Amino acid sequence: MKHTVLICDDDVAIVDSVEIFLSNEGYHVLKAHNGKEALQYIESSEIHLLLLDIMMPEMDGFEVMRKARLEYNFPIIMVTAKSEDLDKIMGLNLGADDYLTKPYNPLELIARVRSQVRRYTKFGGQSQIISSGEHTYKTGELFMDSVKKEVTVDDEIVSLTATEFGILELLLKNKGRVYAINEIYENVWKDHAIAADNTIAVHIRRIREKIEIDPKNPKYLKVVWGIGYKIEDIR
Repeated sequence: MKHTVLICDDDVAIVDSVEIFLSNEGYHVLKAHNGKEALQYIESSEIHLLLLDIMMPEMDGFEVMRKARLEYNFPIIMVTAKSEDLDKIMGLNLGADDYLTKPYNPLELIARVRSQVRRYTKFGGQSQIISSGEHTYKTGELFMDSVKKEVTVDDEIVSLTATEFGILELLLKNKGRVYAINEIYENVWKDHAIAADNTIAVHIRRIREKIEIDPKNPKYLKVVWGIGYKIEDIR
């Protein structure tokens, strides 16, 4: 099965060059040159990853992300200018899974796309395998079925992106163990961690907003200052 990558950038030359790289890697590529075109593709096609430029006419990347995340959990890699750290943080807050800064190395692009698509097809899709106890994890009223790709809190289903699911699964499978930021990044992204603090912090905040009654006073997902994060082992 070919996985579909939607590229959205108003720079036609960049879109065409990225299409060549991804097509050579076996991906089916769709191309959009503004946010409205991207949303039309999202609504009419099965997308496995969105590569999204932030600065575009008609509708910018932030608005595309905001609208897409209302219904879809496929991975989004945002593309930003090198110096725009605030854009990266805002994009992560809106639901982006990762980011690239222009100009980017084609090999880095392919590696990040491959990593996100692999995680999405593993965590994001529904499996037909019947779950067994070895695939379920629990602490307090937080429950995960890693086969069904389902998380519930107090019997209410929680909607997570594939990246959020991956982080939570890592911590919940090893509840009580503290993971450093770089450990989380390298385990979930399957890539070497460089300046991953903001990326992980934003994803942790998003997970807390979904699983905690009071995200500012979390019951489950704890920070261990100066070390990292853990899931509390609650019997």
